[in-house]
Amino acid sequence: MSKASSAAQNPILLRFNRLMDAFAKSDDERDFYLDRMEGFIVYVDLDKGEQEIEDLEKELLFDHPERYCLIPKMTFYETKKFMEGFINEKVYDIDTKEKLLDIIQAKEARENFLEFIYDHLTELEKWQQFYQERSRIRIIEWLRNQKIQFVFEEDLDFTKNLLEKIKRHLFDNKVPKDVAAAREALQLKAKTYYSSEALNPRPKRGRPPKQVVKAEPEMQVTVDMYTTVPQPVKGFLYLPDISSAAAITFSSRFKTKAELLDNLRGNPRAKVDHKLQALSERLESLRHLSGRLMDIQEITGSDKDANLIRSVKKVTASTEESDKPSKELGITKKQLGAIPKKKDGEESETIKKMKIVTHISKKDTK
Repeated sequence: MSKASSAAQNPILLRFNRLMDAFAKSDDERDFYLDRMEGFIVYVDLDKGEQEIEDLEKELLFDHPERYCLIPKMTFYETKKFMEGFINEKVYDIDTKEKLLDIIQAKEARENFLEFIYDHLTELEKWQQFYQERSRIRIIEWLRNQKIQFVFEEDLDFTKNLLEKIKRHLFDNKVPKDVAAAREALQLKAKTYYSSEALNPRPKRGRPPKQVVKAEPEMQVTVDMYTTVPQPVKGFLYLPDISSAAAITFSSRFKTKAELLDNLRGNPRAKVDHKLQALSERLESLRHLSGRLMDIQEITGSDKDANLIRSVKKVTASTEESDKPSKELGITKKQLGAIPKKKDGEESETIKKMKIVTHISKKDTK
């Protein structure tokens, strides 16, 4: 019997952080599938070639549809429920709570919510813990509905070598003793995900621990071993290396936490500077054109050129009006480098010095 048609001899090992990331990014434009046989994730990347995408769809939807299950998409209602749950349960400051409630009622609530959270470190730590706990419940519930026997790799204290041996012998009946003992432990662990406590974790009792700096243990990253991946799927495997759940963002727009932080803290200002530069270059170009037409009028003196100059002046004036500081962009005159206009009759010191001439009669004669 081939591996493709045989069943796994123990619950499949899943990376919770990787699943959590796929759940966050799954939306109307992106599809993720989980393989029931070995537990790999497939990302339908529409930037691939047309023939590659057609072959993938044939494998997923027609040839072996029972093997793959579509990861559910994060709906607008569910997104808002996540944010409201955090605000009502974890935010204690009244002003902060009111500000966040206003944010999630406005446009682009998801990104604006994250921007506020990442600017308030005390709320950020609480949010990451809340988001991880709620995502875990959501993912476990979905896996249970799919009737998948699984264990999260992050929940195990096995050595890296032992985990890789389990993956290597996933479909083998005869295995070494250490793998056989590990399989029994995996069977017991898999049952805990189907208990009532898995979806309703009990709150910890007793006195809360002292506030100390948390030393997050470094997760042992094992090698991905999948032996039954069909050829059309190989180019679409979703294998991001995520060592911590804190690296996963609530955003569906950005691939990594670094991209999100760059956008929240750096790019908006860069966009404003780019707009200012474009407006400045446009104004300077029109001023230069107006000056050249003035020279033409002095040479030709034609009415047609005069009308053309007047029309260019109107365009220049309208551009100058549009170049005024915008409240939406938050730009000041100082940022635009505005120079105050001189009053009528006022002359610069340079011009005054040029006008001072010594008369010949007053020069010393030798």
